[in-house]
Amino acid sequence: MIRFIQIAFLSLFCIFGATAQVDTIKPQPPRISLITCHAGSVMYELCGHSAIRIQLDGQDWVVNYGLFEFQSKNFALKFLKGETDYRVGAYPFDIFMQHYLSENRRVVEQQLNLTPSQSWELLRILEENLRPENCVYRYNYVKNNCATKPINLIEKVVNDTIAFSQPDIKGAESWTFRDEMRHFHSNYAWYQFGIDLALGPGIDYTLPTREKMFAPMALESMIRKATINDSLGNKKPIILKETIINQGGPAQLPPTPLILSPNFIFSFIFVLILMLSIKDIKIRKISRWIDSIIFGCYGLASFLLCFLIFISVNEATSPNYLILLLNPLCFIPAICNRIKKCAKIVTYYHILNIVALILLLIILISGIQIGNIALIPLILTGLTRSATNIYVSRCAVKKQK
Repeated sequence: MIRFIQIAFLSLFCIFGATAQVDTIKPQPPRISLITCHAGSVMYELCGHSAIRIQLDGQDWVVNYGLFEFQSKNFALKFLKGETDYRVGAYPFDIFMQHYLSENRRVVEQQLNLTPSQSWELLRILEENLRPENCVYRYNYVKNNCATKPINLIEKVVNDTIAFSQPDIKGAESWTFRDEMRHFHSNYAWYQFGIDLALGPGIDYTLPTREKMFAPMALESMIRKATINDSLGNKKPIILKETIINQGGPAQLPPTPLILSPNFIFSFIFVLILMLSIKDIKIRKISRWIDSIIFGCYGLASFLLCFLIFISVNEATSPNYLILLLNPLCFIPAICNRIKKCAKIVTYYHILNIVALILLLIILISGIQIGNIALIPLILTGLTRSATNIYVSRCAVKKQK
């Protein structure tokens, strides 16, 4: 997807003017194509981008449902809350292509196999969508985006449901939303870790074929062999012709090095904490600074998780069983472990934490919620520190007796 650009307003007059002529002179029907731009290096470009190209009476422009203003007021907050608004805009196709050519990204055009009346109807609907009062829509990463919008419009004008093929990608038959995201985010380990942290089991069901096309590059593969019914009820391909506009390829960054991946870093931290905890057990004394750091970080992370679960309107963020690991109660051992009067409260917390983390492991292992592998060392770190605290405190009680 690309950022909202100011030329959109000027170009709207082009599309309105063209369709105004259509009503009177009826030239050749427009040639309408689905454009797929392959992955870029920016996070919101990892699944590619879809747009509609319209060629009519010497004009060549693109209708783009992926326009947004990243620097608009409170954009990040609105995105987390699931209240992000995107726009549809129309502008010359060569301007649209400049961004992708500059990054040498692969761009594929798939001409739609529409009848003249269907082409005119699609053009009319696009014009309606482009009007100022209609051009803003509520974006949803998997349900309502630059790929789903065009397909919904195409199905509307053909008065039929498109019969999609499976994506031509190994393992796609059993994809969940999370699986599909992991496929396209494979080079971005920290980004995928953030998604796995933020999104709960609502994205972990096996997808019907149609829902897999939320990713533009998956849509390109799926629509290639897709069919619709003609006026006689016979199946015909929805794609008339496919053209590679720019050979290019994905413009992604290299994969995250192993030693910089979340799994390696959190595993290293776990091993370090395990060694320090063994030392605590041997000397029967708690290193309270460790708990202040570890559980303090867990507590801070819980603010984001609680926001997503209890405030965000995004249906994919709630429920999220990772609240068993990251919750505000983590501040109890982080803050109270040096206060003698709170010793029992801290001990009760650690007992409750062990139960919660074992339950979380069962949830992740059973597949109720699919977790990132890097979560395992984080869970084990919490378990290790809670078990160490309970053991040392019991030893202290016995010593007093």
